[in-house]
Amino acid sequence: MTTATFIKKPKRLRRLREGSLGVHIDLFSARLLKEGHCQQSAWRNIKVVGDFSRWLARRGIVAEEIDEDIVDRYLRFRAQHRHPFISDRPALNRLLAVLREDGVIAPKRLTSPSPHERIMEDFQRHLYQCGGYARRTIITHLPTLRRFLSECCPEGTRSFRKLLAADITGFVVRHAPEQSTRSTQRACWTLRTFLRYLRYKDLFDADLSGAVPSVRTWRFSSVPQFLSPAQVEKVLSAVHRTTALGRRDYAILLLLARLGLRASEVATLCLEDIDWQSGQLTVRGKGRQRARMPLPTDVGAAIADYLRRSRPQSESRRVFLREWAPHIGFSSGTNVTVIACSALTRASVDAPRKGAHVFRHSLATELLRAGASLTEIGQLLRHRSHDSTRLYAKVDLDSLRALAMRWPGGAP
Repeated sequence: MTTATFIKKPKRLRRLREGSLGVHIDLFSARLLKEGHCQQSAWRNIKVVGDFSRWLARRGIVAEEIDEDIVDRYLRFRAQHRHPFISDRPALNRLLAVLREDGVIAPKRLTSPSPHERIMEDFQRHLYQCGGYARRTIITHLPTLRRFLSECCPEGTRSFRKLLAADITGFVVRHAPEQSTRSTQRACWTLRTFLRYLRYKDLFDADLSGAVPSVRTWRFSSVPQFLSPAQVEKVLSAVHRTTALGRRDYAILLLLARLGLRASEVATLCLEDIDWQSGQLTVRGKGRQRARMPLPTDVGAAIADYLRRSRPQSESRRVFLREWAPHIGFSSGTNVTVIACSALTRASVDAPRKGAHVFRHSLATELLRAGASLTEIGQLLRHRSHDSTRLYAKVDLDSLRALAMRWPGGAP
């Protein structure tokens, strides 16, 4: 009996086996055990499912009739007559998945997408198949596109031929004050890509992508923000490697600091990407590019220590997993960024820019000061354009000092 792993009292076990879901409670508990839930998390999940089962019994609803609508009805009841918790809905969604895998309830009903949803699905498919965009890049288009369709194309495809250049410009001008310059640039990029897609699909009479205004920026106006080597070592030393969470975070920070990986590249690193025999790892970079990189001794030792002693049991092939159940890989590089920010705060390092990317800038700056060429740095950071690497020339003060012109009337 799997449920007895989490619930010890016989009276409570008997009560759990009552109601419409009593015969399925062990199946649900097995799912919790497989996902690696702790005692408290499993108890909360089982408790809400037990209450849901009794609620179904009082209303004469059998297990085969359960669907999302009934779950919503129960959650409304729970909000009024119980003490709801943040994990209630995830627990019931997990229950629906278990019942569907066992064939107890019907598959989830497919709802017909709205006109806007169909447009967005076709656009995503086009970007992936024809443009070669990675999934995480495509996702960045969606918030702006969703807002644009809602405001400027309320009738779906019928609104496209009515669009004017003024509508597009007005949309950008209206929302530019609400966001940063960089975010406005990304929004314009999304609109140009989408308008070209509409012309490609012959949903436009003319190409209106030229109506999207340009946002003025100065590419090399700022200096890369970086940490000194002493600050990087201070951040690494402040990690508590006596805990499972600390061993995971230490390995992640070493990948950022020693190899300059991007946050998304660390998040998507898989077990098969590490070649322990040759001491190399495969990095899944931008544009679905893959690159082989050397695995430094200290980085490999930290990863091996995490894998042997701290990584939870999981079917996921990702190297780094969530600490809390379900033990799956990170959803995006944002999780790695949060880990980096927490490490900087814990070490009391006054970083000019908090996040995972500051370690990448720090590595490039230190290599430049150690005598590495910009070409070598670009190869290590896997830059596809030399312009991306030229930015670091601004921190090479010794070389720039020789190019400085004498100030008129100043000291010789």
